[in-house]
Amino acid sequence: MASVSYHIANLLEKMTSNDKDFRFMATNDLMTELQKDSIKLDDDSERKVVKMLLKLLEDKNGEVQNLAVKCLGPLVNKVKEFQVETIVETLCSNMISDKEQLRDISSIGLKTVISELPPSSTALAASICKKITGRLTSAISKQEDMSVQLEALDILGDLLSRFGGLLISFHPTILQSLLPQLSSQRLAVRKRSMIAIGYLVVSCNNTLFLELIDYLLAELAKNSSTSTTRTYIQCVGAISRQAGHRFGEHLEKIMPHIIRFCQLEDDELREYCLQAFESFVRRCPKEISPFVTDIIQICLQYICHDPNYNYDDDDDQEMETEMDDEDEEGSDEEYSDDDDMSWKVRRAAAKCLSAVIATRHEMLSDFYRVVSPALIQRFKEREENVKADIFHAYITLLRQTRPTVSPDPDAMDQEGGPVSMLQSQIPEIVKAIHKQLKEKSVKTRQGCFSLLTELVIVLPGALTDHLPMLVPGIQYALGDKNSTSNMKIDTLAFLNCLLSNHNPVVFHPHIAVIVPPIVHAVGDPFYKITSEALLVTQQLVKVIRPLDIQVSFDFKPYVREVYKCTLTRLKAADIDQEVKERAISCMGQIIRNLGDVLSSELKECLPIFLERLKNEITRLTAVKSLTMIAGSPLKIDLRPILTDGIPILASFLRKNQRALKLSTLACLDVLVRNYGSALTASMINDMMKEMPPLISENDLHVSQLTLNLLSSISKIHKPSMASIPNEILPQILVLIQSPLLQGGALGAMLDFFQAIVGLPRLGFKDLLQMLIKPVYNPGPLAPNQAFSIHKQAFHSIAKCVAALTVMSPNEASNVVNQFVNDVKNSKSTDSIRLFSLLALGEVGKHLDLSNQGEIQTVILDAFSSQNEEVKAAASYALGNVSVGNLNKFLPFVLQEIESQPRRQYLLLHSLKEIITCTSASPAGVNNLKPYVLTIWNMLFTHCECPEEGTRNVVSECLGKLTLMDPQSLLSSLKKSLSSQSVLTRSTVVTAIKFTISDQPQGIDQLLRNCIGEFLQSLQDPDLNVRRVALVTFNSAAHNKPALIRDLLETVLPHLYNETKVRKELIREVEMGPFKHTLDDGLDIRKAAFECMYTLLDSCLDRIDIFEFLNHVEDGLKDHYDIKMLTYLMLVRLSHLCPSAVLQRLDRLVEPLRATCTTKVKANSVKQEFEKQDELKRSAMRAIAALLAVPDAEKSPQMIDFLAQIKSNSDLLTMFESIQKDAMATSSDTVVMDTS
Repeated sequence: MASVSYHIANLLEKMTSNDKDFRFMATNDLMTELQKDSIKLDDDSERKVVKMLLKLLEDKNGEVQNLAVKCLGPLVNKVKEFQVETIVETLCSNMISDKEQLRDISSIGLKTVISELPPSSTALAASICKKITGRLTSAISKQEDMSVQLEALDILGDLLSRFGGLLISFHPTILQSLLPQLSSQRLAVRKRSMIAIGYLVVSCNNTLFLELIDYLLAELAKNSSTSTTRTYIQCVGAISRQAGHRFGEHLEKIMPHIIRFCQLEDDELREYCLQAFESFVRRCPKEISPFVTDIIQICLQYICHDPNYNYDDDDDQEMETEMDDEDEEGSDEEYSDDDDMSWKVRRAAAKCLSAVIATRHEMLSDFYRVVSPALIQRFKEREENVKADIFHAYITLLRQTRPTVSPDPDAMDQEGGPVSMLQSQIPEIVKAIHKQLKEKSVKTRQGCFSLLTELVIVLPGALTDHLPMLVPGIQYALGDKNSTSNMKIDTLAFLNCLLSNHNPVVFHPHIAVIVPPIVHAVGDPFYKITSEALLVTQQLVKVIRPLDIQVSFDFKPYVREVYKCTLTRLKAADIDQEVKERAISCMGQIIRNLGDVLSSELKECLPIFLERLKNEITRLTAVKSLTMIAGSPLKIDLRPILTDGIPILASFLRKNQRALKLSTLACLDVLVRNYGSALTASMINDMMKEMPPLISENDLHVSQLTLNLLSSISKIHKPSMASIPNEILPQILVLIQSPLLQGGALGAMLDFFQAIVGLPRLGFKDLLQMLIKPVYNPGPLAPNQAFSIHKQAFHSIAKCVAALTVMSPNEASNVVNQFVNDVKNSKSTDSIRLFSLLALGEVGKHLDLSNQGEIQTVILDAFSSQNEEVKAAASYALGNVSVGNLNKFLPFVLQEIESQPRRQYLLLHSLKEIITCTSASPAGVNNLKPYVLTIWNMLFTHCECPEEGTRNVVSECLGKLTLMDPQSLLSSLKKSLSSQSVLTRSTVVTAIKFTISDQPQGIDQLLRNCIGEFLQSLQDPDLNVRRVALVTFNSAAHNKPALIRDLLETVLPHLYNETKVRKELIREVEMGPFKHTLDDGLDIRKAAFECMYTLLDSCLDRIDIFEFLNHVEDGLKDHYDIKMLTYLMLVRLSHLCPSAVLQRLDRLVEPLRATCTTKVKANSVKQEFEKQDELKRSAMRAIAALLAVPDAEKSPQMIDFLAQIKSNSDLLTMFESIQKDAMATSSDTVVMDTS
């Protein structure tokens, strides 16, 4: 401590030196000391340092003054509150000094202090702010010196933007001092006053806000001078930008004034009016709705407003020569009038239109009818900056036209209107852009290419008929000496997009013109151009010789040229990483598509791939390129590199890089399948050695590809499979018992067993014994363990046994008899019974077991087992065995369903299995067709079963049957909607859920026409029917939003209706001495909120977000389950529509605060504490998401709540950990996106 004081004292002494260099160095050293976190000053040193720095602000040397000001920043955080106040006092006094230099330096000092005040110590910030504010408002009100006023306004703006919430008591005074400045003589004063007012309205209270709005309304009504009116309109725009969420309710009073001022002959005023409109459209989306049509009309009027220029001749002179273009430019000069402000009006109109288009998706068809032709007409705009904004507005329109829900195949039909209108306008767009592509301006041409790229993304194939008009523009952009790098990169990116989104044939007439500039670009010295050009070359190769369609185009003249330019880049070792990778991919594509005419060149080129495989940085790209080449239908000769290449590839299988493993396995599989004869036994052994560790449940995708590779090897190199029984099979037999094994990995395992059965030491019986060993000879069971292996493993092993049996039909009858006996045998364990039943089912699905006389009775007897799992397996077995011979078994199952009411549930499950299996293939559907009506009628007799589980199975059967014959069965379901029975109605509505899947189905069009009738069940008098209708609606919204998008207007009111808590559904139940409250409406409310959550993902553009938020608000005060759902919704809403959330922020924060501050009763059970803790965590996550909304942290409610969190150590710890997690997940997602 002493040494610090001594060092500081030494520096302070040097600061009093007469030599300016000494003073400068000493101040610089002090700055370094103050920036150290460890420095601690005693009271005396603090006082001296502050005094000295304030003195140095008046130093004669400017550099010393500047350094002294910089020192104030770190000093504020190192000294006590009293000293900070001294600094602020002095700086404020200096602000009104006569010396201009001292005033300037002090105002910089104040700004530094304000920006460095620690937001955490609210008390210090508050007291300092209060000190400064009084001085500033008085400095602003005294108008003697404009420069003092300007500085004071600037500092006040900074102060309000950082600490507006702490100055609430000063807000009225601040506003009183700012309002008169809006009519100041100097525009700079007005501008800074507006900025300060903008920051003030974020945190001021409602009374003050109303006062400000009333003042502005009165002034606008007076319209005393055009100059001040402009300022007031600018001010209105600034307020709506900063506090749109509060401004909306006043719009209806303000809009008529602004619309009126638009008509005045004053370009500057018009510009400000249009800017205000833009701000309203973006910040008050709901309240501006009634005025949107007027705004569009005004914008369309002023986007053409160019009184000093005549465009009429342009259309006639389309085919002008270069010379004429230059003359025309010369004539432009005559028009460029320095006082001409009309371009600003046009630019503001274009920006405002862009805002309207971006925020009003529901008006898309109107935009194409009215706005699109007007914008295309204005592509000829003479002012470059305005033209850029017009292009931007059109690009916004195209982006809005992209299918809203991409996975939905009907999305384009959904957008039918806009898309077909866009299609019809393409000739006009191309005609307008064709002219612009000849312009000398680089910015204009870049704008053209951005617009065309967006157009091709929205409508692939859109430019098919217009290429002759565009190719010269592309040529010019790539060949022009004056083109910038960005111009070339943008052109190449467009070309890449064009080539990949059009039929290759349309480019063939232009290839001779396109190839030379691309080849030239590949050789460009700037790596970004080369990189983009290589991507285009890769696409070009697919175009000049597509392998999937027959074309007559002669590609040979271009092969050498393309090959040579890529080879140069492929050989270069000292180039950018991205260029290296793209050169490898591009050469891979060249060899894949053109390798048959490059046979002599391959000797030089393929060894380079080997080199790239050996390099850690390029190996992954090289593996992918080799996979591409090996899969080529041209059968490229890869033998020269296989001897060296295979061992390298095999070594990659032990690398700890997952992407490399996956790509290598895929590559080896293609090589084995296509070049099997060229692979030697040692090459195969190299691969096989690396395989055992890859087969494990830790990574099923890697296991799947490894099994695929093994299957491929077993077909081509049978002798190499000798190592399988000892080295690889043990791993596979462990994997087969994994509860995680399913899907693709299980499919690969079945293929593998079918591929190896019959090889030496791998006969049918050998494999069967290995597979069933864990079931028949298990180790000792744990005390609570009912079965020898996991439930899922029984299914996996049964499927493998069936796969083997199908390959060895001679063994089938013995195996089936054995399983039947095992099921009958009273000594069999439950594990053996369960397995035998599943195995019978799996075998019976593929082979007809009807000649095994007693099979159905044996399975039926298992229905009365004590064990539920064995019963379920018997039900599964009966269903699957029936699939093998429907004619014999199906009537038997139907008869049993009728005659065995106690076994009905299990028998219906068997029927469900039959329907599911047969509907998977067209042949199966045909086999079941004759029985469909019988099954259908029988199912309807069970619709009214009192047990819900049984009804659900009936629903699933009805739904899956409907998919087989939608025309007649859907109408039958529709008729049952009017049934008197509540249970029938609920079964029918649930059946519809099973007709909806995320894949395209034949029933989709029919469903779209009638799903509205099923959703009318949302108004059913019965609670349960309404609940299942919501579940069906949720399924549609999730899997096929197109079905319900157009019905939302009528459905949403009923959906919202179900989110309300109904008193009549809440009842009290006495449980011993306690009374327990039960809410019968909870399930339906939960279903309603789940639907709302799904709609956010799939139909956001069709929802009135403010109405939606009203119900989210109610949910925040509801039951635990619903609160959890609404917190998730808030997180989504904060990302999807931040401006709407900001408008409602104060109302949303309150219930969240209530949750976070609720205390559980001390004598509650442990679960209550855990539940409350989880609720708090979810609420905190919602708060963290709300804070990410721009300007949310300025809301008084939010400031208050955050202060409350900081004052409670438990809440603070929880909140900080949640914020940390949120940061981590957002950075993870970025990493994931780029990989």
